[in-house]
Amino acid sequence: MTSRDLFDLKGTKILFSGATGVLGTSMALYLAQQGAELLLLGRTPEKVNALRDQIIAEGGKAWGYYADVTDEESLAKVKPLIESQHGSIAVLINAAGGNMPGAVIRPEQTFLDLDSDALRQVMDLNYLGTVFPVKAFLPLLLKNGGGTILNISSMAASRPMTRVVGYASAKAAIDNLTKWLAVELATKHGPSYRVNALAPGFFLTEQNRTLLTHEDGSLTQRGTQIISHTPMNRFGDPDDLLGALHWLCSDASKFVTGTTVAVDGGFSAYSGV
Repeated sequence: MTSRDLFDLKGTKILFSGATGVLGTSMALYLAQQGAELLLLGRTPEKVNALRDQIIAEGGKAWGYYADVTDEESLAKVKPLIESQHGSIAVLINAAGGNMPGAVIRPEQTFLDLDSDALRQVMDLNYLGTVFPVKAFLPLLLKNGGGTILNISSMAASRPMTRVVGYASAKAAIDNLTKWLAVELATKHGPSYRVNALAPGFFLTEQNRTLLTHEDGSLTQRGTQIISHTPMNRFGDPDDLLGALHWLCSDASKFVTGTTVAVDGGFSAYSGV
């Protein structure tokens, strides 16, 4: 029997949107260290270029491309450039996402205070910001003869939390979309195509740091509630995502599709009693 490494990512072309955030940057740097070739996609050239240059400086391979994932026309313009330079891709990671204050219901507010425009923008970024890249770049996966789509979900999808109504709804849609696409691709394009999602638990990022911790590093009430419902009794570290990320991007998970993998320190398993 020929020996092979199911986790080998050397030379794997990975198109990665939303890679410039705290978690995305950690993921992109790790994948490059494993020999993958990163095609970084974002709407802010300065951030994309900085990450590209960091990967190259560390001996990896990376290219930068600029587009708004919520704008189909923007994606349609960059797709031919990527195709001309790389031909096809093996993995598409959709990590663009985020929240807005207007789509959050604060303790002193009610649902009637929800900002409809902010809600629409959050849904566009988190849901359409995944749908549109899949639609734009699926031809490059099909050209490859097989491939993987990895979406980024959230604990808020399966355990809808107070306040973040827009974000939770959008991420719940991502879980559903992941299952739908898994069936669509496998039945119409063959078993070499897989679609899964990664659902991080609570990680300290620039976006949520002030929500979860005070300036002195102590926990806010929200942070205390989360830790009390996390059996491992801590927030996640960006490195905690890397093992599951590697597995889902590699042939080690070649019979896994339509699945959302929680990396949450046990948060989703805990009933609170």
